[in-house]
Amino acid sequence: MNKAPAARKGGLFRWGALTPLILALGFLLPVLLLQIYLSVHQWTAYLGPWWAAQFVGLDLFREVLTEERFLRAVARSFIFAGASTLLSVLVGFGLAYLMQDPFRGRSFYYMLFIIPMLTVPVVVGYNFQMLLYESGPVNHILSLLVPGEVRISWLGHPVAAFASLVLIETWNWTPFVMIVMLAGLVSMPKEPVEAARVLGASRWQIFAHVTLPLLKPVLVLTLILRFLEALAEFPKFWTLTQGGPGTFTETIPVYLYLTSWDYFNVSKAAAMSYVVLLFVGVIIYVCIRALLRQKRALDIMFAQEGSGR
Repeated sequence: MNKAPAARKGGLFRWGALTPLILALGFLLPVLLLQIYLSVHQWTAYLGPWWAAQFVGLDLFREVLTEERFLRAVARSFIFAGASTLLSVLVGFGLAYLMQDPFRGRSFYYMLFIIPMLTVPVVVGYNFQMLLYESGPVNHILSLLVPGEVRISWLGHPVAAFASLVLIETWNWTPFVMIVMLAGLVSMPKEPVEAARVLGASRWQIFAHVTLPLLKPVLVLTLILRFLEALAEFPKFWTLTQGGPGTFTETIPVYLYLTSWDYFNVSKAAAMSYVVLLFVGVIIYVCIRALLRQKRALDIMFAQEGSGR
């Protein structure tokens, strides 16, 4: 009897969620078409009007896919996104697990922990640039803790610069993971946990066999969102290293920016952007499949519990 109103509400919700996306795609359609045109025509800012550019077909795509510098930028982006995502999830989940039960001063700690996420990425970059100078506060503090004077070139040494960016990204976005995981822990059904306690399960057994499986969909979603955001990180790289020293911290967004705005090779940048779009599309497809698989497993688990009762 109530199927029609429910279906109507579902349709309204879908259209309400899709309308902004459709409007955005309509607004961006001319830009996307221009990018497609430029990616199959050789044009830079020095070659006259773009509408008179020479047609080169898929040559630019072949150049991008075989260019060592671009492939290295892709590898760095994936390493950076993977490392920062893993650290953010580990620390954020730990903080959320410790804060799930009320205690005195919880609001203060919650407010303190989310401050990094509320800081503008460019401001984060400039602040850490000052902290990481050779004669800056970080080396000064380390000099007080260890014998001798510490003079680490945090942004001048390739490994130190890349590791610093990973840690800065982790510091900036761990609060996001904490908030999402805390919401998942608080909204988790209490009955399975209470049943495991009655059966004599230890705290670790409850965490490993009850809490973690119930949180898997939230955990997978958090991993996906963090990985995709870290993959597109640009402000911190540009304010701190601009891809240096050399090209050791040059990721996909940095190389795209340099190609289009420093080298003025707009056609190559357009082809590169579509290659990156294809990579990200494949990643999103795999992630959606993983989310649906987790949801089905959770539905089966709840159905089995319901039939057992």
